[in-house]
Formats: sequence, C-alpha cells, structure tokens
Amino acid sequence: MPRSTQHIPHFDFLRNKYGPELLLDVGRMESLKNFVLDNTPHTLSFYDVLFLQEGSGTFSLDQVVHTLEPGKIIFTSPGQVRRWRVEQPVRGYTLFFEEGFISSFFNDPLFLHRFQFFHNPTRPNAVMTSGEEFRRFIQQVEAMEQEFKHLQNDSPHMIRALLYQMLMHLNRLFAQQHQTDADTEGNASIYSFRKLLETHFRERHQVQEYADLLHITPAHLNEITQRYFGTSASSLIKGRLLLEAKRELLYTPKTVSEIAYHLHFSDTANFNRFFRSSCGLTPKDYREQALVK
Repeated sequence: MPRSTQHIPHFDFLRNKYGPELLLDVGRMESLKNFVLDNTPHTLSFYDVLFLQEGSGTFSLDQVVHTLEPGKIIFTSPGQVRRWRVEQPVRGYTLFFEEGFISSFFNDPLFLHRFQFFHNPTRPNAVMTSGEEFRRFIQQVEAMEQEFKHLQNDSPHMIRALLYQMLMHLNRLFAQQHQTDADTEGNASIYSFRKLLETHFRERHQVQEYADLLHITPAHLNEITQRYFGTSASSLIKGRLLLEAKRELLYTPKTVSEIAYHLHFSDTANFNRFFRSSCGLTPKDYREQALVK
C-alpha cells in the first residue's frame, strides 16, 4: 500500500516511572503498554535489546530486514527506523535503557559505543543463539524483572551490574558470529570516532575534520577504521550521510532541497550527485520508487 512521506512516531523513555536513577526497564513484548508490534514505522530515543522466544515474520532496522525466529536477539540504537511485519504472534522480552543509565556510572561517555552491536552500520544488528545460550540470557533478563518487582535502595546498582555482564557476553557472542573484534578496551580513537560521527555527520563530511577532532592523522584514522570495521573512514562518513538522507526521503515530507540543506551540502545538485553515486538513483527517483512498494 502506498504510504505518504510524513513524520513517523517517535518514542521517548518514560523517565518518571522509577525516578531519575533508574533509566532502564524490562517487559514482555506482547503485553507491554505502548510497545509497537504492528507494521507502523517508528523510532526510539533510547537503546533496546529484543529477545525473541516465539513468533515469525520480519523486523527491519533502517530497511535492513531481520527474520524473526526463536533464539534471536536484536539490538537497536537511538534514531533507527524500526518496523515489524509479524506473521505468527511474537513473544519475548524487551530490555530498554537510556545511555546515561550506564555510561555516567562508569564515567565513560564512550561506553555504549564500545560494543559492536550498537551504532554499527557495517554489521547486522542481531545474533542467533543456541538453546542453552538463550536460556542464560533470559535468566539474566528475568533477574532484572524480579528486581523491578521488589525495588530497594540498591536496585539500580544490581540492575546495572546485570546489564553490564549481559552486554559483555553479548559482545563476545556478536564478535564470534560476525568475525569482528570483541575488544572493548582497545584504541580509544575508534570509539571516539563512532560517537563523533553520530554527533557531527550532518555538518562534517571530511575525514580530515574527524582526524583533527581526534588529534590523529587521516591515515591513522583510516587504518583503525579498516581494522575495526573493515572499511575506510570516508566510507563510514558517506554511509552515515546516506542513511540519514534515506530516512528523510522516506519518512519526512521535506523536499530534496530541504534535505540537502539539512545535511549541509553546498547545494542541491551536489547532494543529488552524492546520492546517485551511492544508490544509482536520484533522491527523487528513490523516494518515488519507495512510495509504490
């Protein structure tokens, strides 16, 4: 069915549910109030980890489609466009949290950028687990759920510890399945680059600009992105720009000229050349093709 290019629903974390110290929640996907399980495209302002116990269909993140099957764990980062297409009813847990819940405690603004499954456009944002692995993760989620049912003064510390342990195990599993580096304490510049890119991609399009912010050479930046992501810094910058351009073409009513301006291209013609060289279509043609699908 054709769909208009209009702003899509966006959901913020409910900060007043447990208070300012507990910016995390856990619940059942099939029964959690306001949890979107229909095919409405939507975005979140927080991180979400989905644990699928039952169901079939697909779940897309920025048009990358993941099949739904028991034992799969899917990771979503703030701002990603999510869309469910459920064939058989879905059951499972959702674990969602704001960045500050964990990064402020460790006094590390890069903490969540150290994990390979968040803010990583070069890898699928999912892992498939064995029955025993999945049961262990579900046990950890259920331990958090029980802590929420019986909150005490030290509950934020208990829940944060459970989350930390789970993320570390998931990062190891993700690295194993996707043949990437599980090291979260390696070259700090690579994690800083990921965070800087997410913050500045609209106005900073050149490798040199990020190298200057990191106080390293462009050659060194390319060297470490090649090691950790298997591609150049320039490709990552262009990829993030392209992702945002596609989001705005598909899910906002902005004109092509407005999108070019918002993404700090010098003019619309320059934006058109960038988009066509990456996709083989002009922005206008890309939007029109998507509307008839």
